[in-house]
Amino acid sequence: MQIYLESTEQTEQFGASLFRELTGKTLIFLQGDLGVGKTTLVRGFLRSAGYEGVVKSPTYNLIEEYTIDSLKVFHFDLYRLTDPEELEWIGIRDYFDQEAVCFIEWPDKGLGYLPAPDKIIRLLVKDGGRELIID
Repeated sequence: MQIYLESTEQTEQFGASLFRELTGKTLIFLQGDLGVGKTTLVRGFLRSAGYEGVVKSPTYNLIEEYTIDSLKVFHFDLYRLTDPEELEWIGIRDYFDQEAVCFIEWPDKGLGYLPAPDKIIRLLVKDGGRELIID
């Protein structure tokens, strides 16, 4: 499936629609260059779930955790990971064992330590907007 997103607002709206679609434990890989809208998509998801706080990229923290009512969301950004084995040190499997939605930016940095995703969402810059491709 391919969708053209003209604006940040449309990227957030797609994230919101993803929230309405997902039920239960889900692992989503987010792929795309820096600044393409991966965190914007997660923000739309969280806003639709009822989260009102600041949604920031976990680039420096590696993980941002959110709990909205009974929903747990883990947002990972592996961009700064130097070795996939570092995921073992942070207890990555403990996150995946929970009933939660997990978004992972830069999943290629964790090859060999990440389970297969339920969805892969790629974002590409195209004609002043973004092309979103779901695998």
